[in-house]
Amino acid sequence: MKLLAIDTSGDDCSAALLIDGAVRQRLTREPRRHGALILGMMDGLLAEAGVPLAGLDGLAFGRGPGSFTGVRIAAAVVQGCAFGADLPVVGVSTLAALAQGQRRLRGLSRVLAALDARMGEVYWGRFRCDETGLMRLDGEEQVARAEDVIIPADAGWTGAGSGWGADGETLRSRLGGRLERVDADAFCEARDLALLAAAELAAGRGLPAERALPRYLRDRVTAAVGGVR
Repeated sequence: MKLLAIDTSGDDCSAALLIDGAVRQRLTREPRRHGALILGMMDGLLAEAGVPLAGLDGLAFGRGPGSFTGVRIAAAVVQGCAFGADLPVVGVSTLAALAQGQRRLRGLSRVLAALDARMGEVYWGRFRCDETGLMRLDGEEQVARAEDVIIPADAGWTGAGSGWGADGETLRSRLGGRLERVDADAFCEARDLALLAAAELAAGRGLPAERALPRYLRDRVTAAVGGVR
C-alpha cells in the first residue's frame, strides 16, 4: 500500500509517506506557517520515493480535534489533491494518532490522550491497543473540563499530550494510582496517522474527496481565543 498522510492540527506540521509498511516523514515546528509549508513537504516525499500523486492508494489527514485553522488546512489540502488525482481519503483522529505514537515509542497499550482545548477544557480520548497493534478508541472522544472527562476504572494508563500540561494536576488527582506515567510533550505525527489510515483503507473504508471534513468536537469558535481553536 502507498499512502500519504499529513497533520497540521497543532504547532507541529508533518507529512508522512507509507509504502508497503515502511514510513518516511518530514516534520517541522513552525506555527502559523502550515499552509505555506505542507504542500512542499508532500511534494518532497513523493519526489524522494519516485511516486506520483496518482500512484498512491489514498490520502489521509488529521481531522482533529486541534487548531480550527490547522485542521481546516489539512482537510482542504487533502480534498484538493484527492479530487485532482481521484484518490480516496481517510480522516484520522489526532487523539488516536497521539496514542499510536505512544505505542510506537514506548510499546504502551493504554493511553489517555489529552490536548489543550483552551477555554478551561481538554480534548480527551481513552485508547487501548488491539490485537493488530493499533490504538482503538474506548468510549467516545470528548471536549470537557478536566474534572468532567470520563476516566477509566482500571489501572495501567499513560497520559499523553498538551492537555496534561494545561490540566495535569486535576487529571492526576482524579486518576490516582490508575495513572503510571505522563508525557505532556507528546504530539501528533503524520507517521502514526498513516498507520491508522492504512488499516482503514485496507478495510475498504476510504471516502470520496468531498468527505474529507474536519471534526472539531467543539462547535463554537469565540473571539476570546482568536478563532484558532
